[in-house]
Amino acid sequence: MTLAQAEAVAAGTLRHARAAGAAPLAVAVLDPGGHVVVVKREDGAGILRVEIATAKAFGALGMGMSSREIAQRAERQPTFFASLAAVTGGRLAPAAGGVLVRDADGSLLGAVGASGDVSDVDEACVLAGIAAAGLV
Repeated sequence: MTLAQAEAVAAGTLRHARAAGAAPLAVAVLDPGGHVVVVKREDGAGILRVEIATAKAFGALGMGMSSREIAQRAERQPTFFASLAAVTGGRLAPAAGGVLVRDADGSLLGAVGASGDVSDVDEACVLAGIAAAGLV
């Protein structure tokens, strides 16, 4: 994930949020190693939104699936996911809004997380941001 790609994803995510009338969001774009490339927090976003957005993206990278899928699996395997939360030092948020990012060839570039509205809206904003950047 280049800085230019990460900036394009974050800008597209927030642009979609404003067009959709979403609550103020924070968006975090991480590289495949889980390092932050870009974080943006809109005016009015809650004080934990950056951490939650980062945790959604980090969880997606760690488990190799969207944070929506993680939430679904956590309902079926609560003991495993409680252990996973402990292992990651609480750096995992099992709620929709964290999405893996790939290039056109399917290579993993990183992950994006958003937080601020309900999880379904957060996820829709992230997906729009990824598409706006020409990524999948």
